[in-house]
Amino acid sequence: MDNVKMWTAGVPVEPDAYRQIANIASLPILGGHIAIMPDVHIGKGATVGSVIPTRGAIIPSAVGVDIGCGMMAVRTTLGTADLPDSLKAIRTQIERDVPVGFEAHDDPVSVGGEGLSGVAISRRMRALKARYEKLRIMTRIGKFDHARVWRQIGTLGGGNHFIELCLDEAQRVWVMLHSGSRNVGNNIGQVAIATARRLAERANVHLPDRDLAWLSEGSPEFDEYVEGLLWAQDYAALNRDTMMHLVLRALARFFPGDIAVEESAVNCHHNYASREEHFGASVWVTRKGAVSARDGELGIIPGSMGTKSYIVRGKGNVAAYHSCSHGAGRRMSRTEARRRFSRDDLIAQTSGVECRKDSGVIDELPGAYKDVDAVMAAQSDLVEVVHTLKQVLCVKG
Repeated sequence: MDNVKMWTAGVPVEPDAYRQIANIASLPILGGHIAIMPDVHIGKGATVGSVIPTRGAIIPSAVGVDIGCGMMAVRTTLGTADLPDSLKAIRTQIERDVPVGFEAHDDPVSVGGEGLSGVAISRRMRALKARYEKLRIMTRIGKFDHARVWRQIGTLGGGNHFIELCLDEAQRVWVMLHSGSRNVGNNIGQVAIATARRLAERANVHLPDRDLAWLSEGSPEFDEYVEGLLWAQDYAALNRDTMMHLVLRALARFFPGDIAVEESAVNCHHNYASREEHFGASVWVTRKGAVSARDGELGIIPGSMGTKSYIVRGKGNVAAYHSCSHGAGRRMSRTEARRRFSRDDLIAQTSGVECRKDSGVIDELPGAYKDVDAVMAAQSDLVEVVHTLKQVLCVKG
């Protein structure tokens, strides 16, 4: 495929992923080559781990339904010597303060009086609410619990979302978390995907996969989607900031003094679309499981439960549209992981990590993911490692 560039040397790629890549490469709306990251694996319509430039259009399913999903990490003043022998009480407190899975807070989180970060969170919440009232795409969702939107800010979700305490190469404690736009982002994405499919069918557009239907610039459907897309991306970033605030507040219960933030890695999306300039042209760039890695830009590449994660600095690789991978990437489906692995495997592979050890998270154990070291080696021209993290506590939905 002449219009595909891949950073997958030494990393296995399943045949179905190659077929999906070929499908994307055949689309007439492409605004350049596709960049494939080393964590690539099969997704809905488009492969996860793809950077897709499009001209005058966006493919909603390529963005996905967890719009704005991404990472955040901060380094605290704590060190490994400050941590107790057992982290179970800390995990329990975080799980008490941050709802997981489908859960929400009983009332919207209020942090307005807690320092500059709390004031900023409250200000952003007010701005998001004002924009939410004007979102046209929400009028097409039907029955919907609007109050829940605000009670899910500061919540984790399920699947591969997590909150972790990690130690870096100098045994300093970091908080790292992964989440997105929750139920409201899912609904915006689902409506846009269904709309794109319907319009393609009405226009008799031939598609190699119906999930590659797009919305075209200039149409009311496109404008509605972009308005909702940008709002959901901001919502996801605020959700992560609010969760981080809650986790640091939970930690403060166990340690004297302030848990100050010594160093912060960017709050970065890895499922999103933005208008950018590349190769002299203005295009929409969809990063489906990929992180912006412009020259000097910080990003986060997590491994999996029980493996290493990385704080990285982008090298601004032009051919990759200034991007890098968003993680290790799955090497098998959740169904296959549950078939192949047992709870004993989970316990062995998460040895030394305070986390759930039950059958509900077997599909998230390290063996279900690619070798993160191989993934990092394959993208050495995209990023440089700033910090190497190893988790000691992991909260899963």
